[in-house]
Amino acid sequence: MPEVFNAYASYYDLLYKDKDYAAEGRYIDGVIRKYKPGAKTVLNIGCGTGKHDSFLEKLNYQISGVDCSDTMLIEARKRAILGKLEFFKGDARDFDLGKKFDVVISLFHVMSYQVTDNDILAVFRTAEKHLEQGGVFIFDFWHGAGVLNDPPVLRVKRLEDEMVRVVRIAEPVMHKDRNVVDVNYQIFVLAKQSGGYSELQETHSMRYFFLPEIKDFLAKTGFLLTDAYSWMSNKPLGLQWYGLVIANKKGGM
Repeated sequence: MPEVFNAYASYYDLLYKDKDYAAEGRYIDGVIRKYKPGAKTVLNIGCGTGKHDSFLEKLNYQISGVDCSDTMLIEARKRAILGKLEFFKGDARDFDLGKKFDVVISLFHVMSYQVTDNDILAVFRTAEKHLEQGGVFIFDFWHGAGVLNDPPVLRVKRLEDEMVRVVRIAEPVMHKDRNVVDVNYQIFVLAKQSGGYSELQETHSMRYFFLPEIKDFLAKTGFLLTDAYSWMSNKPLGLQWYGLVIANKKGGM
């Protein structure tokens, strides 16, 4: 998976500049306080450029972020300013930091990049290995009921800053037999000062999940499903695209 992200990591924050990381950070902080009061240490699996981590660090959490992309980590490490934030390179399915945390989080659909049963089970085992007994695992995912109710369509996104102008075309192809959507990206980048032009093409394969299968995967890897919500709410899963799961490592709540 690293090669999928390395190519456009330098444009990643621009592409998602309308994403409200502060609001999402406050939301995750609220979830942590509800399900693991007093938590201090947090592991973020699939940290990307570290924007969630930077916000949570300011709320006095000790954060360790892990990502598979060297170029994402270069951007993330620029945010480590308060001494409570560190980043490591690793594959979500098999890294080992050799220590345990109060909470493991994984956001922005990292779980949906795990397109096979073996992949998702491996990531869940990684999370379990890094949690204290009774620790809490929090992650978001593409919710199958929402995806089927409102199937993905071709989208075009245009953004720019003082350096570049970026156009991204996202063309989805659904594979209902595997619960997977291949999102085929074309990204056009114009450097404003030099007039240089580049084009990137990538395919991101994303799996959508249903809650019963997530519950089963969790049970197989040492977790108990505690709650599930529609993303950025405290409402039960409905027909929304994005869901949030809270699970406890077996042996304590």
